[in-house]
Formats: sequence, C-alpha cells, structure tokens
Amino acid sequence: MTIDDILSIDNDQLFNEMALRIFRFQAENTNVYRRYMEFIGTDPLSVKSFDEIPFLPVEFFKDHQILGEDLKQSIQYTFSSSSTTGIGVSKHHYAYISWYEKSFSRAFEQFVDTRDLEISALLPGYLERNDSALIYMVNRLMEKYNESGPAFYLHDHEALVDRLRSNTRKGKRNLLIGVTHALLTLSENFPYEFDMQVMETGGMKGQRKELTRREIHDQLKQAWGLRSIMGEYGMTELSSQAYSRADGIFRSPNWMRISIRERDDPFSSAPQGRTGGINVIDLANAESCSFIATSDLGRVHSDDSFEVLGRFDHSDIRGCNLLVVNE
Repeated sequence: MTIDDILSIDNDQLFNEMALRIFRFQAENTNVYRRYMEFIGTDPLSVKSFDEIPFLPVEFFKDHQILGEDLKQSIQYTFSSSSTTGIGVSKHHYAYISWYEKSFSRAFEQFVDTRDLEISALLPGYLERNDSALIYMVNRLMEKYNESGPAFYLHDHEALVDRLRSNTRKGKRNLLIGVTHALLTLSENFPYEFDMQVMETGGMKGQRKELTRREIHDQLKQAWGLRSIMGEYGMTELSSQAYSRADGIFRSPNWMRISIRERDDPFSSAPQGRTGGINVIDLANAESCSFIATSDLGRVHSDDSFEVLGRFDHSDIRGCNLLVVNE
C-alpha cells in the first residue's frame, strides 16, 4: 500500500477496505495501539467494518512513541504540538515525510482555489518553533504557489498589509492564513477593506478572552469587508486536514472521516446532530495510528460535514481550532 493508493480513495467501499487493511496492520505493528486494544478487550479479527474500529485517545501521543515498530529506526521528521499550559506536548514521527506532504497538498487543492494564489501567514506561537507541523505545511504550500517564496509575519503588520495590497495590484489572489488571536489583533490595527480570503487555524492560546467562532468571524468580516472566513481543522497527531469554506462547516478529504462519540462514554457513538467528542479516521496516518479519539467537541451533520465546538474541560489548551462551545 502506498500513499497514492490512500489518496485515490473515491467511494465508501474502497474506504472501508483500506481502513480495515490499515487497522489490521497497525493492530499488529503499532505496539501502543495493540496494547490499548488488549486493555479494552478488542480482538482485531472481530472488527469487520471501519465503524467498529477502536479509537486511540490522542493523549497517548504525549507519552508514547506512536509508530510502527519496523519504522522506529528510520524517523525523518518529528513534529511537536504547542503547549500553553506546559502540561506536555504530543509528538508525531514520520519515517516518510512525503506521506505528510502529499496528504496536506492534496487536501488543500481539493478545498482551496489555487489559481494565481499568493499565501501570507500570521502564525505567532508556531513560527518561533522549529518543530511545528503547521509551519512545515504552510511553508511547503508557499514554496509551491507563491512567486516570491515564503511570506511569514510575526509582528510587522505594516509589512504584511503592504504585501497584501501589492499582490492585489499584481492581479494575485491573496490568502491570509492566521492563528485566531493574531488575526483579531491585525483586524483591530488595520480595519480596512482588503481583497483577500482569510483562513483561521483557530486558537486564542491564552492571548485573549475566548470567543465563539461566530463572534470571531463577524469581527474579521466587518473589519475587512469580507463575506466569509475560511477555516482549517488539523492537529499535530494527524497527517490530513479538513477545511471550511464558510460558517465553520468543515468537510474532510475522501481518506478522512469524522464521527462523534458520546461525552460520557468513549466507546458509544453519538447520533447525528448531537454534540460529543470528535473521533477521526485519517488513513494517511498509516505509519502511526489512523484512528484517533481527539479532545475536541463537535457535531456531524447528515451530509457528513461537521462543526468544531470546543474542547473537553480537562484538555491542554493547544493546537488548532480551540474555541468555546456555542450551543
């Protein structure tokens, strides 16, 4: 099986077949996942469909090396999550970084119009680190699409504004990718109309009072004369991302599925429309674990789109799309 096989999934039957193949491989080769299934009493041979596969709690990435045993001597990259509280960080190891690159590139191209695109980034808190998966992803996307190369900004907002206006004069389409608290600060300092799309990756990271997504988007749209705000849902422990074109409604690429578990029972599925814990199947995570129970709260709709509504109270404040629950 190759990453190209995974990214070519185009129907439910193929997804189910590929998910079961990856599950059985990881059940045998990823020791932490194998031991977790032994602990909860799951026999991998009894699993007949992808919706019966157990999800590994994301917290295991903080204290264990989640990787196939035969790959531990071949690690090319290790990405770490951010941690505002200092409780600990998750680490995601890659023996084949090309799997990550192909996955995030294909997902981005599926949901974002890349014609004449110029990407700028406002990602303080990530840019200062050298082990951020988000920075790695955005940097590679800039290298691919920007005529002028990478364009990261920390606190020089005037230079960023000059770049946005220059791109518009050149007939380029601006995409500004930013962490939420930095986008809000920029909107307050430069409340002018811009010809651009904005993609927020989430996260106040202790910098501001928490707001609902609607409040955040309303402030950004009003300040910059925009009709909608895009969103990206991803995390260090995943190889793939879901995207929202507007209104905080996310969609996943074909090799990624979102489901919801009951808040008070991690082994029970919640019905459509009910808020619960987000479980993710990311088949591009074939090297580590593709079946992850996140610390995020959300709900799934009848068309398989989903919303991210917040985090469990005990969760470390870190990562993408940290917003308060609004229901």
